[in-house]
Amino acid sequence: MSTAQPAAPVIDLEKEKEEIVSRYKGLLRSLRGERTSEDTRTIRKAFNIAVEAHKDQRRKSGEPYIYHPIAVARICAEEIGLGTTSVVAALLHDTVEDTDLTLDEVRDLFGPTVATIIDGLTKISTVQWQTDSMQAENFRKVLLTLAQDVRVILVKLADRLHNMRTLDSMARDKQLKIASETLFLYAPLAHRLGLYNIKTELEDLSLKFKEPEIYTEIEQKLKKGEAVRKRFISRFTLPIREALDREGFGYEIKGRPKSIHSIYNKMLKKHVTFEEVYDVFAIRIIVDSKQELEKADCWKVYSIVTDYYQPNPDRLRDWISIPKANGYESLHTTVMSPGGRWVEVQIRSRRMDEIAEMGLAAHYRYKDDDTHANALDAMLTKIREILEDPGSSALDFVNDFKLNLFSDEIMVFTPKGEMRNLPAGATALDFAFEIHSQVGRQCIGAKVNHKLVPLSQPLRNGDQIEIITSKKQQPKEDWLTYAVTAKAKQAIKVALREQKRKLAVVGRETVQRVLRGWGAKFDVQNIGTLVEHFRATSPTDLYWQIARGRHDLAALGQPTVKNGRLVLPRVKHKEEERTLEEVVSEMRGQTNSTLSIGDDLHKIEYKLSSCCNPIPGDDVFGFITEHEGIRIHRVSCPNAVQLMSNFAYRIVKARWKGKDSVEFLAGITFSGIDAVGLVNKITTIISHEHNVNMRSISFESNDGIFEGKVMAYVHDAEHLRSLMDKLRRVRGVRMVERIDH
Repeated sequence: MSTAQPAAPVIDLEKEKEEIVSRYKGLLRSLRGERTSEDTRTIRKAFNIAVEAHKDQRRKSGEPYIYHPIAVARICAEEIGLGTTSVVAALLHDTVEDTDLTLDEVRDLFGPTVATIIDGLTKISTVQWQTDSMQAENFRKVLLTLAQDVRVILVKLADRLHNMRTLDSMARDKQLKIASETLFLYAPLAHRLGLYNIKTELEDLSLKFKEPEIYTEIEQKLKKGEAVRKRFISRFTLPIREALDREGFGYEIKGRPKSIHSIYNKMLKKHVTFEEVYDVFAIRIIVDSKQELEKADCWKVYSIVTDYYQPNPDRLRDWISIPKANGYESLHTTVMSPGGRWVEVQIRSRRMDEIAEMGLAAHYRYKDDDTHANALDAMLTKIREILEDPGSSALDFVNDFKLNLFSDEIMVFTPKGEMRNLPAGATALDFAFEIHSQVGRQCIGAKVNHKLVPLSQPLRNGDQIEIITSKKQQPKEDWLTYAVTAKAKQAIKVALREQKRKLAVVGRETVQRVLRGWGAKFDVQNIGTLVEHFRATSPTDLYWQIARGRHDLAALGQPTVKNGRLVLPRVKHKEEERTLEEVVSEMRGQTNSTLSIGDDLHKIEYKLSSCCNPIPGDDVFGFITEHEGIRIHRVSCPNAVQLMSNFAYRIVKARWKGKDSVEFLAGITFSGIDAVGLVNKITTIISHEHNVNMRSISFESNDGIFEGKVMAYVHDAEHLRSLMDKLRRVRGVRMVERIDH
C-alpha cells in the first residue's frame, strides 16, 4: 500500500454536531409504542455517554463514530421493534470494548440487564484471527449469549446490518470476509429468528459485495421491469379488491419483488435465466382481523382469490394451522394469472404480518401470544441442549448447527399422533434422537407409515414414525453421515467419545504391560515419548489407537531404556519442516501483499482448486492448506463462504499476473430445442471460430430437448465469456452456463 496520504478533508465540527442531534431526534421518533419520560431520560443519558466516549473516534468512511451506535439503535427500534433497554444497549454497544467505559460503570448507571446485553455483545466481537476455529468459537459465544437473552443477538444483527450498509468504505478483502461471514452466520440466524426483512437485506448486501456484476445485472433487470410489474399487479389485484370491499374486509395489498439473492439462488438451483424465474414477485394480502377470527378470515380471502384465479395444488402452504418453529404464520398459494404467469399470493392477518416482519422481537409486544412465546422457548431450549456438550470441536458444532438454521421444516408424527418439527432432509435416525437421546442411541430401525425402513431413510411431511430399539445397540461412526439435526450429531459424537474412552482403558492396560516388559516406567514422560513417536493428539488418543490395532508396540522391538526412561529415535515428518504459521507470515510478508498467480513462486507451491476451476480473469483468493501449499479458489466458489468465514486468517489476496499462453480447462453446459445441424454448428463455433481445444463433448437428446456439455481449454475468463456469448446466439440454444465444479 502506498505511504502517501491524501490531504485530509476540512471537517465542519458545528455541522457534525447538528447532524448528531438530528439523528438522535430521528431515533426517538422511531421508538414504537408508549415511552415514559423516564425512558426518554435513560436514552438521553446513554446517548450523552456514547457521544463523550466516542468523541475522538471516526469510522473508515471519515464520519464521526457516534453515527454508528445511533444507526444501530434506530434499526433496533424501527426495523426490529425493540424497546428502551435494547436501544440503550445499542447506543453503548461499542463503549466497553473500544473506550475507557467499564462494564461495572454501565451496570451502576443502567442496571444489570443492559450490562448483561453489552457484556454478551462484547464477548461476541472480541475475536483474534489466530486459529482455524476462532470464527466457530465466536459463533458458539453468539449462541451462549442468545440462550441468556435473545436481545443480545437482535442488537448484534442490527450492528451487522449497519456495517453491511456501510461496507463500501472497506478494502476488498475485508468486504469479502465480512460478506462471507454474514451469509454464513448472521443471515441464517436472522431467518431462524423470523426477521425476514433483515435476513433478506443481509443476503442482498452480501451478494452485492461478493458478486457485484451479478447483483447489478439482476438489480437493473428488476428496475427495468418495474413499471410493467406495477401495471400487472394493479390489474391482477383489481377483482380481488372489489370482492374484499363487497365482503366488508379491512385490508392492505402489497406487491413486491423477490430479493435479488433469492432470484439469483433460483437461477443457480434451477439452471434458468432471470427471464425464466417465474415468481419474481409476490402479492401479499394483509387482513385487519380480530385474533379469534384470523384463521377463518384468511381462508375466506383464499377462497376469494381462488374464485378468480386457478391455484396450483402443489404450491399451497398452510402455516396458519401449524406455524413454523420460529412463529411464522401465513397462508401461501401460487395461482395462474390471465397472462399465463404463476403469481405467489401470501395471505395473513395484521398481527401475523408484524410477527413475520419483526420476528421474535414481536414476542415482546404480543405478551399473550402463547404460540410465539412457545416457539421462542422451544428454539432456546434446543440451543441450550446443543451447548450442553462441551467436548465437541467448535467447527463441527458450527456446521451442525448451521444446517439447522438454514433448513426448511417438515412436520412428522409419533405413533400416538404427537407432532414434531424437523429440518427438511431429516432421517428416521434424527427422529429417534428428537424423541430422546437414549432412544436414538439404541435404535436399530424404524417403521415409517407402518413400513420397515433403514435409519438413513429421509422423512417427508406428515410421516408417522415408530422407532425400534435394542439394548445391545451402540451408535456407529457412519451414523454421522446421515444424521442431519445438530441434536442427533452432538449426541452421536458424545456416545462415540464414551466408547473411545472405554476402549482407551483397554489400550492403557496394554501400554502399561508393554512398558513394564521393556523395563521402563509407566509415567507421564514415557507416555509423552510414545505420543510424540506415534503422533497421537493425546495419551487417550494413543491408548484408543493401540486398542483398535492402529499402532503395534511390538514393532518397536526392544527399544533403549536408560534409568527407566524410554528412548526412541526421532522420526522427522515432512510437514514439520515448516509450520503453517511460518508459511502464512512468509506469504504475507508486508501486511497487504498479494499473491500473484503466474509469478515464479519458489517460496510455496500453489494449485488451482478443482471445486471451482478458476481461470485467469476470475476474481480469486488463495487459501493456505496445511499440506498442499496454496489452493486458488474463485470468489464465487461453492466453498468460498465457508472458507472465508471459518478460516479467515488462512485467506490471502490473489490476482492473475498478465496473460500467459497457458491454457486452462473449463466446462460449459447448454440446452435448447433440438434441430437438424445444431450439434455441427456448436462444435464448429467451439473448435474453429474460437480456436478452442476441446477435451470432451457430449450431447443428449430427449423428446425434442437437447442437453450438451463441453470441457475445453481456454486462456482466461474473457475468452470463455466470449465463447459462451457466441453459443447463446445460436438459434435453438436456450441456456448456456459455466460449470462451476
